[in-house]
Amino acid sequence: MLAAERHWGVDDASRYVRFAREVENLRTKLVALLRRLKAEGHTIAAYGASAKGTTLLNYCGLGKDEIDYVVDRSTLKQGRMTPGTRIPIVPPERLLETRPHYVLLLVWNFAAEVMAQQAEYRRCGGRFIVPVPDPVVI
Repeated sequence: MLAAERHWGVDDASRYVRFAREVENLRTKLVALLRRLKAEGHTIAAYGASAKGTTLLNYCGLGKDEIDYVVDRSTLKQGRMTPGTRIPIVPPERLLETRPHYVLLLVWNFAAEVMAQQAEYRRCGGRFIVPVPDPVVI
């Protein structure tokens, strides 16, 4: 196991410095994209009130100025706010009701599944932003 970890670079500080730069670069790109879209008058929602999504929002300093609301299938989360950013969490049906121009995927590891579930939103012209590993609009 130690040999495998050395191969991955866990014993080399430069790997962590490189990773930190990659994370900072991701933040810069994502924040610039979202703020540009908002400045152009676009509406942006987010999908998935997940722990990793909350971490992303807080690390990037994103809040109600950039994200109008977060949708989540869990009825336990609906009617609440995202921790730290206090963005309202609502049912996924809101996407078809308000038709935001973009939806930031806070559960990027389930991108294909979410986009399949939201096929009607996509047919109506909605687009998704997958933030990791590099922000891309689909």
